[in-house]
Amino acid sequence: MYNREILVVGYGSLLSGYGLLAERRRGASRLVARDAHPVAILNARRGLAKPSSHGKYLAMDIEPVDRESPMSASAGRNDGGIGGLLLTFDREFAPLIARREEYDPDAFERLIAIADRAGKPIGEFLMEIARETDFDLLAYRVALRAVIGYTSPGYIFHPIEIDDGRVAIIAIGSGFDGSGDSAIVSRRQQYKMDRLLSLDESLRTEIPGFDRAGQIGYYAECVLGGLHGVDVSDLASGFDADADWVRDLAAHLGPIASGERERFLEATSIDAARYGERFSFSLRRAASLDALLKLAVVV
Repeated sequence: MYNREILVVGYGSLLSGYGLLAERRRGASRLVARDAHPVAILNARRGLAKPSSHGKYLAMDIEPVDRESPMSASAGRNDGGIGGLLLTFDREFAPLIARREEYDPDAFERLIAIADRAGKPIGEFLMEIARETDFDLLAYRVALRAVIGYTSPGYIFHPIEIDDGRVAIIAIGSGFDGSGDSAIVSRRQQYKMDRLLSLDESLRTEIPGFDRAGQIGYYAECVLGGLHGVDVSDLASGFDADADWVRDLAAHLGPIASGERERFLEATSIDAARYGERFSFSLRRAASLDALLKLAVVV
């Protein structure tokens, strides 16, 4: 079996132990990785755009800056890109990974089985499809739909190459331009999300029954990755300390930051020594994030 482990690059709520363990959702969609390593995601920008399957708020989405070139990731000390986390999961977590990303677990199992029969890890198998479609996001989704007979209105698994030669998967929302199947309306199309939003912008959306507290809580899960040295400066820029939503975010961050290191170690299965080697509280922490953490009384 070629897929005894699944490599996933996380860029949103998967950046923190609180998010991985789904503490805010009382353990629903809880994930525990076998290993973790910080990475820089290159040719990428992220923001809120994909309506969450866990509530009436927007989840993080990611897209290439240059749409004609693929996103990639560097496990080295790279000054470019945005911060992510390379997570290694045992094969048994495949259904849970799929459910978390609003992807049919049976379809994901079929995809992994097809990759097994092709003699390739799933990331490398998907990379072949991506190359054949010249990394065009919609063309890739159409091609993937043809392979497994399924597409999702939410996230789709795309390949992302790491600079050590491995290829992971990354969840990208079915885009505003389509899900890969004309019969399936993507969540971004459904809610007219034609661009990535900041937290401030998301709080001014007109989603019916919008959950403001849920949105702030979700965003806190993402920003919390900054405590481990993951570069979330793009998520913490332009904050006005006097804005109501910033104070609400800080009020949420303070309590969940307590115990985050222990949760992170549990969620990634790494010990204190490896954590010290790979992660740093001060690494690449932006002044804007420091200001937010100070407001949240996080030291």
